[in-house]
Amino acid sequence: MLEIILVRHGETDWNAGEIFRGQADVPLNGNGLKQAALLGRYLVREKIDIIYSSPLVRALKTAAAIAGPQRLDVNVVSNLIDIDCGEWQGLTVDQVNEKYPMFYRDWLDTPEQVRIPGGESLAEVRARVEPFIEDALVRCGEGRLAFVSHRVVHKVLICALLGLDNSFFWSIKLDTGGITRFEYNRGRAVLTGHNDTSYLRRARRVTPADF
Repeated sequence: MLEIILVRHGETDWNAGEIFRGQADVPLNGNGLKQAALLGRYLVREKIDIIYSSPLVRALKTAAAIAGPQRLDVNVVSNLIDIDCGEWQGLTVDQVNEKYPMFYRDWLDTPEQVRIPGGESLAEVRARVEPFIEDALVRCGEGRLAFVSHRVVHKVLICALLGLDNSFFWSIKLDTGGITRFEYNRGRAVLTGHNDTSYLRRARRVTPADF
């Protein structure tokens, strides 16, 4: 049997400011670095066999905090990079709502039908993430795998593992530093835990909202 651990990276200033990040290489802020350190301590009691990470620094720093105590290397995988936000990258929620009101309304109502202007759709994200995960599970066979990535990537992947289509995207909440777990056996993924941020209680700041 396999255990899948999906970890969202720690906080950045763009998360805190509700700015669309996409594939901009935004670093963790002070709170995010603290979250990553606490995450590494939290998971050290569990033997992780392989760690995969998005190439963006906010995910890499988070993955390194897990890998260090485990004495593991981080496997950097381009498939796990965040959604391409195209023309929305670097804009706040309010700015996107002002400049692209119809697209943004559709993004909130029917995200599975939207392709971000100049960027990706959820279907395109799923098309690059799902086959990689399936291949990683087959190659590992058994053990515990950690995937460190981004909100959109993990939400789409959670839908895929549960056999749901992308219309359920907004039915999933995932905070920065949130941990989601699945048991995987004989081709079936069973959700065993979601958006665990219990280890952040020692942090001075409250965990930010799902953005």
